[in-house]
Amino acid sequence: MAGAIYEFFGYRAEDGSDAALAAAATYHCPFLDEICEKRLSDGIVSGVCSVKPITSAPVICCPIRLYAEHYKILTEVATEVWGAGIKIKPGREARAEAINSKHRIVAAFGKRWGGELRLPKKDGFGNYFVDWILALLNEHGQLVEFVAIEVQTVDTTGNYRNGRLELEQENRELIKTSVGINWENVSKRIIPQLIYKGQVLQRESTAKHGLYFVCPKPVLDRIMRRLGGKKMLPEYPAQNGSLTFLAYDYHATGTVRDGEPLPLAVVERIGTTVERLQRAFNDVTLQDSDVYRSAIEIALTN
Repeated sequence: MAGAIYEFFGYRAEDGSDAALAAAATYHCPFLDEICEKRLSDGIVSGVCSVKPITSAPVICCPIRLYAEHYKILTEVATEVWGAGIKIKPGREARAEAINSKHRIVAAFGKRWGGELRLPKKDGFGNYFVDWILALLNEHGQLVEFVAIEVQTVDTTGNYRNGRLELEQENRELIKTSVGINWENVSKRIIPQLIYKGQVLQRESTAKHGLYFVCPKPVLDRIMRRLGGKKMLPEYPAQNGSLTFLAYDYHATGTVRDGEPLPLAVVERIGTTVERLQRAFNDVTLQDSDVYRSAIEIALTN
């Protein structure tokens, strides 16, 4: 496989503006407003937000890229679940805010906000943690309900070091690299995690809107392909045990400006249940019979 770096430290790889060059020179992530936290195997700061395979559209490969516009995805989920205008506060500040303001408040628990929740481990493992919990508090600071959010992009294969080195130069040049997308993780890791975490949340009496899965549009497309198409996931209203996919992609505003990150927007929403996801995942379309035999026969005669 082959591809190129599409976004570097928050800006298009072709962007030669002062803002883009300064971000690369200082390793600055505009979405966190601090040094990029993504590292290569030798500790070098990566700075790569998304890549573009030669034969397909760009794919976001860093989860932090989805936190653009001051974690807008949290506001959009809270708005869909509880209505517009509701305020989100870091988890450990939210109760006092609700009591003092006499208004409903959403407490956010996640990295850099209210901190991760300490959940009990089962048999020494805690692999049912989710990235975010948004908890609705009433005007008395009491928990009413919560919704869980999992944020996933996709891993890369190959290597983009040569392309990264070129983009660090003042006269940057966009070159082809050996980078590719590890689509196998969709089946091996992402879908099984959604099923497991969704089943855990299904037992939570106050998780009335289930689990939201936020991902880039190409990741959702690959999930649907693996499941046999959207027809395998009939629509269900939000409920305990529901699963809502929110797919983000580059928003076509008609104008691309140097010195500004590309805007993202929700481009597809699918609401279903964890049960339907598991059923679709298990309903595998098998290959024709004797495919191994045919491959062996071909190999023996070549």
